[in-house]
Amino acid sequence: MTGHFEPQPGGGAAVPLDEVEISILRSLAVQLMELIGPGEETDGDESDDLLASIFNDGPSEPPADPALARLFPDAYGGPDLVPDDDVRAASAEFRRYTENDLRARKREDALALIRALDTLAPAGDSAMLRLDPRECRQWLGALNDLRLAIGTRLEVTDEEDGGELLRLPDSDPRKPMVMAYLWLGGLQETLVESLMG
Repeated sequence: MTGHFEPQPGGGAAVPLDEVEISILRSLAVQLMELIGPGEETDGDESDDLLASIFNDGPSEPPADPALARLFPDAYGGPDLVPDDDVRAASAEFRRYTENDLRARKREDALALIRALDTLAPAGDSAMLRLDPRECRQWLGALNDLRLAIGTRLEVTDEEDGGELLRLPDSDPRKPMVMAYLWLGGLQETLVESLMG
């Protein structure tokens, strides 16, 4: 896993990916979508759905799953950091009106990653994935969400933890996820650099 993003003329970025990398990225994105959960069912007129979605309340409590709680954090620091009842109420209200939209965007980003990967047909050692600027933003979102979820599962609290986890013996069952976490970080970093360059 050595590919890194390079800027493309006219915007966007490209990265060579081999069959294993494509498979890993696709599998992780599917797992992320399963973690986030299904989207809301829509029936009937799309304008009615839009109006209904504006007035559709989401959850007011943070998710119990630590990875989901990391993907959908409390707005004002959370009750552990700010034990004030008014702040907790404001945080619950903010979540109620924003979490459904945030979940939808995260699902869209992960789905964009999957769709882009599904267009690739490796010839020989690798295939070249080319992303336009919009796809790059979706990929950045999905890569960030994947790293947050994996980092939470690995109990990574800062960048130093990543180095410590890298020194795990190959026999440690966490080792493949550590390698995926670090690889995704490299992809994310080079994608950001490509868009800034």
